[in-house]
Amino acid sequence: MTNSFIHVFLALCMPPLLLGVIGKTKAAFAGRVGAPFLQPYHDMLRLLRKGTVFSTTTTWVFRAGPVVGLATTLVAALLLPFGSHPSPISFPGDMILYAYLFALGRFFTMIAALDTGSSFEGMGTAREATYSCLAEPTLFFALITLSRLSGSYSLTGMLAGINQRVWLNAGAAMLLLIGGMFIVLLVENCRIPFDDPTTHLELTMIHEVMVLDHSGPAFALIQYGAALKLFVLGAFFMHLALPFTSGNPYADWGIFIVSMLLLAVAVGVVESVMARLRLVRVPQLLVAATILAAFSTLLVIR
Repeated sequence: MTNSFIHVFLALCMPPLLLGVIGKTKAAFAGRVGAPFLQPYHDMLRLLRKGTVFSTTTTWVFRAGPVVGLATTLVAALLLPFGSHPSPISFPGDMILYAYLFALGRFFTMIAALDTGSSFEGMGTAREATYSCLAEPTLFFALITLSRLSGSYSLTGMLAGINQRVWLNAGAAMLLLIGGMFIVLLVENCRIPFDDPTTHLELTMIHEVMVLDHSGPAFALIQYGAALKLFVLGAFFMHLALPFTSGNPYADWGIFIVSMLLLAVAVGVVESVMARLRLVRVPQLLVAATILAAFSTLLVIR
């Protein structure tokens, strides 16, 4: 019960902190002080206090987009184990539900953008659909590889089975998997080099252009959902990259929190040293991620 409470508490409270750490890291690379670590919390609370404006051309789909996007990510957070602790909800085959929860949330975000009738948001939706189609095979190859290594079809069993012994026996496959999943982490969360979450140029935006017409509490839900998605996919990635446990439940929670903060720093470093890719280059990198994950699957199939 205690572990489940801590799991839910971290899933609800920690995601905006990752955005603050990324912002601070980027500011440090630029020689600036940057906004406080807790600035994302302040921004979301400020949006919750504002009013929401709905266009007369939109329908219930536009209102449902932010709610469904956040709800699906929350359920995905309950399916994924954090650190060495099992997830609150676990059953055989939950890995398929985990993958398609993100697809469902993405679908509602895209149709909410299309519901506005804006050509700009339609452009961003088309790009989002293209990138997601190229990123999903990498995730499924990763799930197949982990299922093969652990012999389990549940996320808890799959990720709990990743330890130092697995790295010694299948280190090459794990390295390929980490490379592919880090690319998926960046593209699914619309980070540089795929998208710039701070830009407002219509010709370069992807995710931001889809939510231009949202405001107030609806936009707060979108921002919080984006932070939660980064947290959940980041937790999945850290299971692969740093599968360390101490044997002490509370110490393991501390290791998990520190590892997530280190991941946020790593994302900030990548965004500081890389420029946004040209759109024609993005599919090539996503295909490369799929190839890496596919080769990792081939290495573990005997």
